[in-house]
Amino acid sequence: MSSNSTTPPTGRTVAGAADIKRLLSAAFIGTALEWYDYFLYGTAAALVFNKLFFPSLDATTATIASFVTFAVGFAARPIGAAIFGHIGDRYGRKAALIITVVMMGVATGCIGLLPSYDTIGIWAPVLLAVLRFVQGISVGGEWSGAMLLTLEHTPKEKHGTYSAVPQLGSPVGTLLSSGAFALVGLLPDDAFYAWGWRIPFLAAFGLLVFALYLRLRIEESPVFRAMIEDAEKNGPAPAPLVEAFRKTWGRMIISVLAAFLGIGGFFLLTTFMISYGTEQLGIAKSVMLNATLLAAVAEMVVIYIGGRIADRVGPWKVCAVGGVLSVLVAFPVFWLVDTGRTALVILGVTLGVAVISIPYATIGAVVTDLFPETFRYSAVAMSYNLSGVLGGFVPLLAAWLTGVTDGASWGVALLLVLIAACTAAGSFLAGPLLGSRSATPSENTSAPQKATA
Repeated sequence: MSSNSTTPPTGRTVAGAADIKRLLSAAFIGTALEWYDYFLYGTAAALVFNKLFFPSLDATTATIASFVTFAVGFAARPIGAAIFGHIGDRYGRKAALIITVVMMGVATGCIGLLPSYDTIGIWAPVLLAVLRFVQGISVGGEWSGAMLLTLEHTPKEKHGTYSAVPQLGSPVGTLLSSGAFALVGLLPDDAFYAWGWRIPFLAAFGLLVFALYLRLRIEESPVFRAMIEDAEKNGPAPAPLVEAFRKTWGRMIISVLAAFLGIGGFFLLTTFMISYGTEQLGIAKSVMLNATLLAAVAEMVVIYIGGRIADRVGPWKVCAVGGVLSVLVAFPVFWLVDTGRTALVILGVTLGVAVISIPYATIGAVVTDLFPETFRYSAVAMSYNLSGVLGGFVPLLAAWLTGVTDGASWGVALLLVLIAACTAAGSFLAGPLLGSRSATPSENTSAPQKATA
């Protein structure tokens, strides 16, 4: 830590202004590049993989198969959470983040090198699923590590604003990935499907170098340093993940619910919506991609404002309001898209993504402050990524609902209502556990010793 670090009344050292600025820059840029890699797959699953890796299937079945490989990444996320949660709680937040970014960059770049089904047959979708699995393991430790490293360096009263900074990496990653596909989408279809779609994936190799440089410059969390000093005196703590489940399983369930909309709702309104618009409604892929671009811009604005408001009213209240508002706009969003009119399609997607971004803005502060630091990485990572497992299957479920309702959108809109209701419920349940805006389990007497504490 630099000499301008300070110690607040709680006794927890926080970084000085210069350190915080450097940390936030690294967290934001590194997370944006990580999500760029991850979101590329979602866009390609809707536009490319169904045609090149499952050509023998009919259009609907191929789309479902493509989304199955998409969901593989989410199924892998709890494994990554267990692995990197242990690394983060035992060997450091920084060490975990360096490994995750390397795994993601290599896996994403290799997807761009994969031959199609016509070249190597069944091995094409098998290898695609394997690389997606590696992506999922990486993301399983990425989000929680970036969030913890940010919040454990910064003062409690600003956790709303600071927790929003890593979250901004998500819309920026969406902008980069959607923008990259929008550019290569300008190619003639023959060129796009032959080699154009590969370019955004291959770019991940170059982005990896930049992201790794940023991660290597980050200082370790002062909270983890204190944990190491305590372990040297009193011996290592029990297995972090086991302790998390044993002592705080109730809080973990609440975290899963609270985080659900930011993951499942997002992929419903982006990955699935692109497929729904192009395959079911016959909307040009350029229109759907442009809609996600504008939605990402709106998401950035909402995340920033949501973080600032959270510093005043408390992060859990922002999450709860976002969940309720998302219930209210679910059907109108699909009514707008169903018109097929370009302006209304873009408005519908932008409105939906903007509203579900309200809880996403501060979910990091909510779930982080629910757990003590000794097993915080493991608890946050596992909770968030169990929610990610559910979220990863949302596009698949939405595609199935569209099929059984003969292309109607009411079933998918109802699915969004249910997802939003989960987040609203989780947020309201988190409120009493968090207490005052600045209270956390490790800093007041309400430490989570019981499942429902």
